[in-house]
Formats: sequence, structure tokens, C-alpha cells
Amino acid sequence: MMPSSLLHTPLYDLHVAMGARMVEFAGWEMPIQFTGIIEEHHHTRTACSVFDVSHMGRLTLTGKDAGSLLDHLCTRNLKDAEIGRSYYSHVCREDGGILDDVIVSRFEEHWGVICNASNRNKIVAWIERHAAGKDARLRDDTQATAMVACQGPKTIELSKEFTEDDLSSLKRYHFRVRAAGPLRITVYRSGYTGEDGLEIVLPSVLVNVLAPKLFGTRERPHPVIKPAGLGARDTLRIEAAMPLYGHELSEEWDSLTAGQAWCVDLTKDFIGVEPMRKLAERGLPRKLIGLDLEGRRIARQHFAVFSGERKVGEVTSGTLSPTLGKSIAMSIVGTEYSDEGTALEVEVAGGKRTGAKVVALPFYKRPK
Repeated sequence: MMPSSLLHTPLYDLHVAMGARMVEFAGWEMPIQFTGIIEEHHHTRTACSVFDVSHMGRLTLTGKDAGSLLDHLCTRNLKDAEIGRSYYSHVCREDGGILDDVIVSRFEEHWGVICNASNRNKIVAWIERHAAGKDARLRDDTQATAMVACQGPKTIELSKEFTEDDLSSLKRYHFRVRAAGPLRITVYRSGYTGEDGLEIVLPSVLVNVLAPKLFGTRERPHPVIKPAGLGARDTLRIEAAMPLYGHELSEEWDSLTAGQAWCVDLTKDFIGVEPMRKLAERGLPRKLIGLDLEGRRIARQHFAVFSGERKVGEVTSGTLSPTLGKSIAMSIVGTEYSDEGTALEVEVAGGKRTGAKVVALPFYKRPK
């Protein structure tokens, strides 16, 4: 029985009515699956699925120092951030350890930050600590809003049904704001599945208007758009080699080691930059890699990676890929074992080992 103190998203009652299997996740009661993880996974890759991601933190920063504050806290260069664009970034400790990965968005009169559910309180406290003495004010909008992710190759062609807007010209990591009376709905072209798609943030009071357009009902479901849970979200993001906090991202290592150098600007000053500059100069002792495993057994997080009898790293995420039909994993290993084609062994259930080969990431790319 799940604890009664768990938080519920504005879509909770709808999930229950649609027969979702609910689980505890980061303090929230969330749907892990509706019809089945593999079915939901394939539907996302071929059509359009909708995920409730309202558990993720949604923060608003205002004040003339909000932009410079975020630029100081984030690895990405935000000084020239364009209105209407979003930027993936990391927030790090002084030693370079990753506190969270975030999406920072530049609005006309404020900044938005989307963070992970498990790190929301930590990130709120971190921002408030560094905002002291500055003209920067933070508001936590998480429980006043909802957020849904519509993902899959048919999303954009269907989007006019539920957004009342032609989004075909909206670029990746850009967003639009639409008025709904005195309220605002923000539509981002982004996602966490490796597919094209949208993420929509709206006031909780508007959920009853949007939800039927997306989900339909259990008796009369939408003919194309299907609900999907956290289970498929995880298998989809592993195939696309998208990092998950607590797996590929951790306070125990830095953004470069995690394979995310593309979102780090070492030419600017931010919290944690000096240790990363030194790492970049002398070379990384560890790297994030992809592994193709022999057979169909799954390598779970923290399972050891071996070269001969020497442990050279550990698995961060693994799954039996529904799209590729093989066992795949991401791992942190010593750099000398990270070259593509390197033969390794990976621990699987029961303490046994299976052969594996280092491969390029991502495992899956959506067709052009």
C-alpha cells in the first residue's frame, strides 16, 4: 500500500479511471503503465503517446538579475538567450558534481526552469541561496500547473486538435505562449523520448479542458493518441541515450564525464567550472559509453563492467530495447576502455556475466 502523503498530479483521477497501474515516484503517485510498457513504447515510436510529467518541477524567476543569476548557476551560456527559446543545462556544485539537469526558458518578462521531481526542493534551495542580495525572485508553480508530453512522429500533425495552433514551423527547443482568457498555456517543441513532440504546461484549472482532447475516455479513447506511463518513458529515453538524474547524472561526477560536454561552456564562469576546466585539460579518467550486450539478459544500474577480471566501471541504465530487439546499457567506465568496438563483460542477474561491445550513442535515432 502506497503512503497517503504522496502528491497527486492534476491528471491523477483520469489515470485511475483509465486503469493505469500507479506507483510511487519521487514523492508522487504516478502511472507506470496503462496497457503495457512494450505496447506503449512502440506506439510512441510509430504514432503519438501522451505522458503525464506534471511531477517535474516548474519554477519561475523574475527580477532584473534573474538572467545573470541563472547564467552563473548553469553550465550553458545564457547571456544571449533568445526570447522563445529553451536551453538544456546542468546545475553543478563547486566541485563540478551535478545537482540536476534543467531546461531553462527565456520568456519576455521572466525565466522558466524545469527540473526533476526528485531534485525540486534541492534546486529551489540552491537558487534561493544564490539569489540572496540580488533582484531575483523565485516562484514554485509545480502544484499550480500541469505538464503533459505528447511524443511521436504523428504529434505535430495532430497538435492542432489540442493546441488550436499550427506548430509545424515551431523549431526544436523553441516554445509559444497562448492566451486562454486571463491564463497562459505554454507549448514547447521538446521531449524525452528521442521522437519529435511537444511538452505543454498549463494551469491546473484548464486540465479538464485539455485532457479529453488528448486522452479521450476509457469508453471512447482517442483513435491515435494513447496514454503512456513512466515505464515506456524510461525504455524510450535509454534507446535515445538521454540521461536520467540518479543514473547517468550524479553529484558523484561532472557533466563532461556524463557525456554532456555539449551543454557546458568552459569559456564562461559558472559554479563548478574550474574543476571541469582542469578535467578538460588533463583528460577524463572516466567516460559514459554505450554497450550492446550478448543475449537478452538486462544489465541493471550499478552492475559491474569488467575487462577480463578487472572491474572497469558500472552500468548506469540498461534495458531490453523494444525497438532494436537487443539488450543495451549505458555505463561509466575508465576512458581506456571507452573506444567503440572494445570487448567487455557485464554483470547480469545472479552474479553471472555476459559479453558486451562498446557502441556509439545514441542506440536509436528517429528516421529523418
